[in-house]
Amino acid sequence: MKRCNILPVLFIATLLLGSGRLWGHAVVVESTPKVNDIVSGPTLQIKLRFNARVDGKRSKLTVVDQNGVSRPIPLAQQVSPDSLLANISDLRSGKYQLHWQVLASDGHITQGDIPFSVVNP
Repeated sequence: MKRCNILPVLFIATLLLGSGRLWGHAVVVESTPKVNDIVSGPTLQIKLRFNARVDGKRSKLTVVDQNGVSRPIPLAQQVSPDSLLANISDLRSGKYQLHWQVLASDGHITQGDIPFSVVNP
């Protein structure tokens, strides 16, 4: 094979092999609450499902209120390797950010935020 023909092949192989790492990073594929959801409070059941296995013992959930005050959310026992469950209570009406941080099966830590609002009857 000529040298000029090998370069495009190597370039494509590098892209394909390098992109495989990104596929292993855990990202949320389904959540309760959903992004920008309006939910009834003061109690909320949280469920996050990821595109990869996550380590429930090394994962964290935090809720941040509209004043910037954050509090950790204790996780329930992990029943599925790609999901996290939790319950939070005492939510007042207002805007919140659900911050998640997980350790994925590929060894990388990923994190994100899910904004939502609470209305109390």
